[in-house]
Amino acid sequence: MPDWPYILAAVLVSAAITWALRALPFLFISRLRESELLPHLAAVMPVGIMTILVFYTLRNTDVGTNPATLAVAAGLAVTGALHLWRRNAVLSVLGGTGVHVLIMSISS
Repeated sequence: MPDWPYILAAVLVSAAITWALRALPFLFISRLRESELLPHLAAVMPVGIMTILVFYTLRNTDVGTNPATLAVAAGLAVTGALHLWRRNAVLSVLGGTGVHVLIMSISS
């Protein structure tokens, strides 16, 4: 077992690095507010993040006629439909997740 000074040093170094990484963006905030890149990222990032989440969710889905495939397809369809209808990401994700969980619960 490591000595307590070693553990203390490791905790202090970890805390210092964490604090520095959290404080670093505030050093550049004035430059970011004047940047033309920030409004572009604000417009583009939500679509990009949702696309990545969809691909991440579907990456291990077996295409077939099993209940898991039905649950994923229904959840994806409900998420898309809710988003097109209400344009609310939280409602879309919660609705699609709820349908997925409901179908998986019923099929088990």
